[in-house]
Amino acid sequence: MEILLPKNKFKLVFSIFILFSGLAACSQQSDKSKSPPKNVNEELIKANQSRIEVESERIEGFINRRGWKMEKTGTGLRYMISQKGKGPKAKDGEVVKVNFKVSLLDGTVCYSSDEVGPQEFLIGMDNVESGLHEGILFLNQGAKATFILPSHLAHGLTGDQNKIPGNASIVYDIEILEIK
Repeated sequence: MEILLPKNKFKLVFSIFILFSGLAACSQQSDKSKSPPKNVNEELIKANQSRIEVESERIEGFINRRGWKMEKTGTGLRYMISQKGKGPKAKDGEVVKVNFKVSLLDGTVCYSSDEVGPQEFLIGMDNVESGLHEGILFLNQGAKATFILPSHLAHGLTGDQNKIPGNASIVYDIEILEIK
């Protein structure tokens, strides 16, 4: 049994077939263009590793010039506890009230509680540097410490668009006043 379509219906079916074939080819083409070639990804990874190594060496030089003995976490955060606290230990989800001074490795003070007063933030939740969230978990209420945050734990490539430039390592001098 043969189905005969009028000429205009045949053209319509054929046009739809061509349209879907073209769309399928375009979507396959665009999928390929979404991910960069493997060698580009490898080059980006190498460039980032190199940048992190250079920054790490700069931080180590800073620490050595001061004669500090600092611990280093797997993320690259350096910390030194200068005064142990006697109160409860900080935990994710708690509010912590702190005195602080944030400076660059060259000594430039960017922010300080001397200027703005003590600050509070919710550990693990608020919009502060990820390195600060990480470091604060080592401390008890009443503790004082110094943290060095590499740029990827601080403000990254762009800085804070105010006083901290892009790719800047920052030094936090911090004291936990209260944990709520």
